[in-house]
Amino acid sequence: MAKQRKVTFDEMAVRLLGIIAVKGLPSKELPKMEQIAVLNKAGFTPKEIADLVNSTPNAVRVALFAIRKAEKKGRHIMRFPREEERDE
Repeated sequence: MAKQRKVTFDEMAVRLLGIIAVKGLPSKELPKMEQIAVLNKAGFTPKEIADLVNSTPNAVRVALFAIRKAEKKGRHIMRFPREEERDE
């Protein structure tokens, strides 16, 4: 049985705010990529994020990679990479 690390009050508060930011708004107001970015910054794992945004952990990892890549280039990504390819 794996030991679970104790979560501090501040960490728990940030995580709860992340959930509220994502689940408290209708999904059309906050795109899925933005939801993933918010939850990632709140410290959620890709598996936890996938459960919250109704996706798969692998899709979340791909989205996080695209978000980081866009941030390096100074851009802001709002849609899944596959959705962007369809529009072009």
